[in-house]
Amino acid sequence: MHANDIRIVEQKVLSDDWYLLKKNTFELRRRDGSWQRQSRETYDRGNGATILLYHPGQGTVVLTRQFRFPTFVNGNPDGMLIETCAGLLDQDDPATCIRRETEEETGFRLRDVRKVFEAYMSPGSVTERVFFFVGEYSAADKVSDGGGEHHEGEDIEVLELPLATALEMVADGRICDGKTIMLLQYAQLHGLMKTE
Repeated sequence: MHANDIRIVEQKVLSDDWYLLKKNTFELRRRDGSWQRQSRETYDRGNGATILLYHPGQGTVVLTRQFRFPTFVNGNPDGMLIETCAGLLDQDDPATCIRRETEEETGFRLRDVRKVFEAYMSPGSVTERVFFFVGEYSAADKVSDGGGEHHEGEDIEVLELPLATALEMVADGRICDGKTIMLLQYAQLHGLMKTE
């Protein structure tokens, strides 16, 4: 499929309050060569970045816990979610964004971060592409308590856990955030922790 196989017929803005919600009508050339008119809503909140902070010598990772209203209204009893540190790019490149978000949310100032992959997390309706990073931390990198930005409504708890415990929490459902699961599994598969 190429760009000339898609014809945008109409775009209507449904909401431009928090982020941008559009209704899009388009024509798509199918594999048999015929054209089909379709309509989809897209939610554009910009692109984001996320990072797994890990300490290879200790075998630990740093995660966050915070209230996420959409999970509350979809079956999460208290709305609290354990996640990797993350944020929207705004005007920054992904690496600059994730360094800023890491310091704001966790209190760690990282020297080096490494991009490991990028992914569309909900491509059926959300335009966001997330850039995934890993970064080593140590006690010397701690410059504040973290907790996020009060004026943005953030009230973030910082968690330091053994990787093995975090993986158990994925298995039993205490960690159920997609980006976090992906990065924890990346850490396990790629042997980020030192073994004796």
